[in-house]
Amino acid sequence: MDSPVKAQKVRTAVAPPVAPDGGYAWFIMLSCFLVFGLTFGVIKAFGVFYVEIHKYFGTTATETSWITSIAVATIHVVAPIASALSAFYSHRFVVVTGGLICSLGVVFGAFARNLIELYLTVGFLNGFGYALTWTPTVTMLGLYFEKKRPVANALASAGECILTFVLTPLFQLLIDSYSWRGALIILGGLQLNLCVCGMLLRPLKSTNMTCEVKAEEEGLSLEVLPKGDSEQSKRNCQEMEELTISDKSDQGTIQAGLQNPEEIANLTMEVQDSNNRTKRPELRTKILRYIDYTLITNAHFMVYTMFGVFAALGFYAPALFLVPYARSKGIEEYQAAALMSISAVLDLFGRVFFGWVANLRLVQTVQQLAATVILLGTVLLLCPLASSFSELATFSAAYGLVFGATVSIHITVLAEVVGVHRLGSALGFFMLIRSTGGLFGPPIAGERCYCATETVKKKKKLNAALRCCCKIPCDPLYLTNLLQARNKKKAAQSEKE
Repeated sequence: MDSPVKAQKVRTAVAPPVAPDGGYAWFIMLSCFLVFGLTFGVIKAFGVFYVEIHKYFGTTATETSWITSIAVATIHVVAPIASALSAFYSHRFVVVTGGLICSLGVVFGAFARNLIELYLTVGFLNGFGYALTWTPTVTMLGLYFEKKRPVANALASAGECILTFVLTPLFQLLIDSYSWRGALIILGGLQLNLCVCGMLLRPLKSTNMTCEVKAEEEGLSLEVLPKGDSEQSKRNCQEMEELTISDKSDQGTIQAGLQNPEEIANLTMEVQDSNNRTKRPELRTKILRYIDYTLITNAHFMVYTMFGVFAALGFYAPALFLVPYARSKGIEEYQAAALMSISAVLDLFGRVFFGWVANLRLVQTVQQLAATVILLGTVLLLCPLASSFSELATFSAAYGLVFGATVSIHITVLAEVVGVHRLGSALGFFMLIRSTGGLFGPPIAGERCYCATETVKKKKKLNAALRCCCKIPCDPLYLTNLLQARNKKKAAQSEKE
């Protein structure tokens, strides 16, 4: 089939892969499940270490909280690099490398002589490895699921709460048996399982296609020739949206076979003229191929990143300081650790149930996200009223339920905002911009955590206020979606008329 092609400087061909929504996709979900647990699950359960590190080095809560703050900020900052490396090499290679870095960072931290060395090892090095493992895995999950994406994201993120439920008492037991240094060494060995998760990331298979573009004197024509007569080849060829050529000659052809899924989203062509001279793309084109910098001009995406910044300010603080807060109320060690396990159980239920609700499409997912964020802020406002174990257990259950409802759909909303074919780059930029909130949130929350009760109450109210602010950026995003839907409806009606 022929279609006109405009001569431009960008050489790209877009043909998004078809999500299988089943089969091997469930193994990708299993890999993502374990990655969530061994990264953010470890971060949430790491509050057990804080009490011991605080006692050992004689530091304040704010100084100790910088360990997690640096790790979280590093995850966010390195996320765009992880996306680019995944496109340049492969998702599998990047995740395996990240698993090795995570393990080394934690093991090196076991031999730290001061907090600075813990910042560099458990903070920076471990966070760098987390970014290399989490970002490519979540991107691959989005490529493998489309119709069942909300449920898949909810089930995968459930690994965070299940591992939190298991690791919190396990860490306390390991600390009591081998000290916090020995527990870190064992944790480093446990995180080598991230390499196994990376090996499960098999690239999506695509049918080979051959595309030829012939240059003519007065214009250009595009001939898409499927290699073979299979229905899949014909469908993929019909999905070719754009092919732009920067160089034209009297006699020249462009041929490209799509072998890997990474090549489908943004394929760089090589032009060979009649004199057998191959013109290769510039270095700048190669770099920009892996980083979709145009996302910063997407108003919907930038509004959603505002939500990410506010969310990250209070994202990790409750989980990190719930155990020290309970200990300051005179609650025993294992009872305080059990609070995180209670929160994790309800977190699991919230992710699965509300992920299933989102999959029903009863309301827009961004509308559901805004509602859960408001509920989460309300629950946090009630935290200072709890002082006994039963009251804190009730708070932990409510917090876990609403937190799970929020986390289960925020990646789904991101995919809807930018499109699944740009999810890899969007996730990287989203994490990068959100890094400011992740860096300063825990230290702000940890300020004077071990001081008077009134100060702790103010800290909890601050977290709740920050959570409520998360709803503010959701409103313009939701209104924009409504306007777009209304415009599409009017356009459809005008076409019928």
